[in-house]
Amino acid sequence: MTESNDDGLKRLGLHDLHLSLGGKMVPFAGYEMPVQYPAGVMKEHLHTRTAAGLFDVSHMGQVILRPKADMAALVAGFEAMMPVDVAGLGQGRQRYGLFTNDQGGILDDLMFANRGDHLFVVVNAACKVADIAHMTAHLSDVADVVAITDRALLALQGPLAEQALARLVPGVAAMRFMDVAVFDTDFGALWVSRSGYTGEDGYEISVPDAGAPALARALLAMAEVQPIGLGARDSLRLEAGLCLYGHDIDTGTTPVEAGLNWAIQKARRTGGARAGGFPGADAILHQLAEGPDRRRVGLRPEGRAPMREGTALFCPDGTPVGHVTSGGFGPSVEAPVAMGYVAASHATPGTALMGEVRGKRLPVTVCDLPFHPTTYKR
Repeated sequence: MTESNDDGLKRLGLHDLHLSLGGKMVPFAGYEMPVQYPAGVMKEHLHTRTAAGLFDVSHMGQVILRPKADMAALVAGFEAMMPVDVAGLGQGRQRYGLFTNDQGGILDDLMFANRGDHLFVVVNAACKVADIAHMTAHLSDVADVVAITDRALLALQGPLAEQALARLVPGVAAMRFMDVAVFDTDFGALWVSRSGYTGEDGYEISVPDAGAPALARALLAMAEVQPIGLGARDSLRLEAGLCLYGHDIDTGTTPVEAGLNWAIQKARRTGGARAGGFPGADAILHQLAEGPDRRRVGLRPEGRAPMREGTALFCPDGTPVGHVTSGGFGPSVEAPVAMGYVAASHATPGTALMGEVRGKRLPVTVCDLPFHPTTYKR
């Protein structure tokens, strides 16, 4: 990464490639990032749903946790930081995780992989400095926390992602959702996971900086693959009902309020083999047993006007009941979609609410998530 000359934003290693592709660059999490290319957000979104889209997510934090003595101590230490089963994750597998605070709030959401003799972690860009400090503070006795700064991270997403990537790396075709593997290639050693954040099948590929331009160009030369910017990345994850840190989840929301109960495995729950023992355990385990006071829900506004982040939600009688945390137009469902938090008493799908848009209260209905079905290869 290099600093830009004008505004201090960091530039991606593939910055020149994005410009050559006509990428419109905007500030995001301290980086200059392509928000869209000439095709536009709508076409980029739909292309990812029907073919394959290539995303540059090199702004995210890549971290290796290497044990100082043995993996067991590292696993126990890492597991103590979150309400997730780390010990039960098999070698060559990846899992979604959540760092929590003492109140049960979410410090960040992340992916971590068991790579045999170490853990590989990917964290959100806006949180990576804090996350690395957090891991260093809690794991320094049992692990070296190594920030990876010489690799790009690409995401290839969509139903034709396997077909495209397998031309260059045949071994990826045998992978299943949340598998991880290392492949030696002409682009350098690729650290590949079969995962992503669009709701589609696909891969995330960590590639040495020196090989990243050639890999990106080789993929973009394929008829199936188009470059995709942040705009479509956001609409894709919203349709898939996936949370965006700092918007749908933050230090003031718990995993249970956010509907992320699936990320808390049985081993960490009351009665489990390693129940509790993580920050905020009392609050989180209580909410799992008794239910939270509010819940993240899907929302379908009537008409064509989107209800965006911050839109206040009301009962038909005018009682405030919650707010929207993410919202926009869903290209695949051809209608506005949103997510937000409402009182648990009003979280049942089908509940009629009102959202205040530019001074007018418009009808919106609570619905199930996701808005668009996921297509992971399990």
